[in-house]
Parts: sequence; structure tokens; C-alpha cells
Amino acid sequence: MKHSLLSLGGAALATSLLAAGLSGTAQANPDWATDKLAGSNASALSVARFWAASNYVALKKATAYAPEAAAPRLSSGGGYSPDGRPGTVAPTGSERPTPSLAKNVNLPKTIGKVFFVANGRFKWCSATSIQSRYRNLVATAAHCVYDTASNGQTLDKWVFVPGYYQGKTPWGIYVGKQAWTHYDFDVYEDYDKDYAFVTVYNGIGFDRGLKDVGRLGDNVGGQGFTWNQSTGKPVYAFGYPQAPHPDGNKPYSGVTPKYLYGKPSGKVYVSAAEKVEEHVGLKGAFTPGADGGPWLTQYSSGRRLGYVNGVTSLFGDQDQNNRYDLITSPYFDGETADIYKKAANVWSGSIVRK
Repeated sequence: MKHSLLSLGGAALATSLLAAGLSGTAQANPDWATDKLAGSNASALSVARFWAASNYVALKKATAYAPEAAAPRLSSGGGYSPDGRPGTVAPTGSERPTPSLAKNVNLPKTIGKVFFVANGRFKWCSATSIQSRYRNLVATAAHCVYDTASNGQTLDKWVFVPGYYQGKTPWGIYVGKQAWTHYDFDVYEDYDKDYAFVTVYNGIGFDRGLKDVGRLGDNVGGQGFTWNQSTGKPVYAFGYPQAPHPDGNKPYSGVTPKYLYGKPSGKVYVSAAEKVEEHVGLKGAFTPGADGGPWLTQYSSGRRLGYVNGVTSLFGDQDQNNRYDLITSPYFDGETADIYKKAANVWSGSIVRK
């Protein structure tokens, strides 16, 4: 595989539900790629112990996976062309959330940080648990899974920690087993496909000795999934921003999750450097660390559930004042749904005995 360094920085779901919910997918032969993260129980346990060692010191030292260059001004124009009929997969429990415009938003239990080692440094991105057959799936950005600097390897020691807070892992550590992404991201460095779905092993808890704490979706739930939707629908974008703006201003600590709310533009955003031709844009001042975080439509603040319809990919500076004022996401279409479907039906299992 070839990658490019990003310069921007409940009821069980039956197999029949997944099949029915994804029947609107247009492309029969999706372009997909998959890579192992921790391919054995022994390696997965080693990864979990690495992050938990010395009272989670590695987690505490981690910082946002931040860019090394100023954000460009993303050009806009045109519109979106869905590649098939709209479709949805309901969240865990099959509740159908209704939109909430409450100012005090209850943060979803599903969101957290993905931690990994990049170039010897402890880093994080944002992510969410998403509905799947085995309740073991995480949605994030593809550049938060692959080590673009090494031009071909997955990021080292990859884990998801939902609800992470200052060294606390309230629902355990979930080690990544297998990553699914679009072939065009792997081979052509195409950030129109900057999304990934990662199967994770059962969580590991260390607070009272090593133990299996169960499946991710059983512990925190899983957001729904939707594709080929109108871009005018309101969304909540969640994430853990931390890195400074290009001018050095640092408004976020990265300690607690934040959110943006709004209606994405009906126009596409373009960036030649990342081969972006069709990103969705949302105005807001998030900074890196929030990348990989979910964009949720029909989000219910009461149920803390919605439908993932994007993930934060790029950060733009539209007025060129060295402050981020735009985040973008790949448009989730039928190809995205095909890749999700593959990942959502893959079992992972336990690392240790319960």
C-alpha cells in the first residue's frame, strides 16, 4: 500500500437487518482494502498492556495527531451526486432518534480517542463506536489508521478508548484487530475516501486485575450509519480538538470532547494536494485531534444516538487569517456503505478469558 502524510491536519442487530438496511447500496463490487492491526490474541494483549503500563502513562503522554503545515484555503463549487438510493442502519437498540436543537447537548457515550504510536510518539485521533453485527466496530478517519510517514504500514499499537478522560478508561481498552478502508485511499492517496472502519477485540480492563470487560457495543452502544443523504441536513460533529491553530493560538485542551452544530454546505470542497474533489464542509473552529470524530445526523441528545454520515478529515483556513474555520468530511456514498458492510459482519472475539 502507499499512503501520503496528511498535511491538514440495545437489541442485537441481526444479519437480516444489515442485509435489508444495505440493500440500497449501488455498487456490487466495491473497491476496498483491509489490513491487520493486532492479528493474534498475544499481540493484542501486548498492545493493551503497553498502554496500561505504569498507570496508563502512555495514554497520558499522548497528544493530537497534528499537522506540520498551515491549513490551505479549500476551494468550493458544484454539488453532490449520490451514487444510489439513500440508506440507513439503525443504532444499537434500533431506536430511531429525533433531531435535538438543545443548547446543552449530552455527549454520546460512543465517542472516544484512538491511540497509536507514530514515529515513536504517542498520538490520538477521535472516533466512535458504530453499529455492527458483533458490536465490535469503530469508525474514524483512514489517516488515523495508516502510518502515512512510513508509506505503507498501519499505525503501531492501535487502540480505541471510549470515554477516555485523563488516564481513565471507564469502559476498558479495545485493541484494533482489522482495518477496512477504500482502495483509493491506500493506493492513490485519495482523501475523498478518508474513512475507516476498524474491528476491535473485546475490551480489556486493568483497574482490578486483567479481565475481559465485554464487547464495545454492549458497553457503550453503537451509532447508526447512513449514506447517500442530502448534505443540507443538520449535523453534530464530535471530537477531541487539541492542537493549536496555525498562528499558535490554542483554544482547546483535548481533555474533554467538544461538538460543532450546523448544516453542511451544499457545495463540494476541493484540495488538489490531497486529491480531494468532493468533501462536505462544516463551518467551525475545531483543530486537529478532532479528526476522525463522527458527524451525526438526526442526533437525539436524550438518547445520545444518531447516524454517522461523515468523519472529520481536513481542517481549512478559508479567510487566510491563520485560524481554522472549516472542517470537512468525505461524502458517504454507496461505496462507503459497501466497505462498512464488510467490516460490520466480521467477528473479532476476546483476548483473555472473562
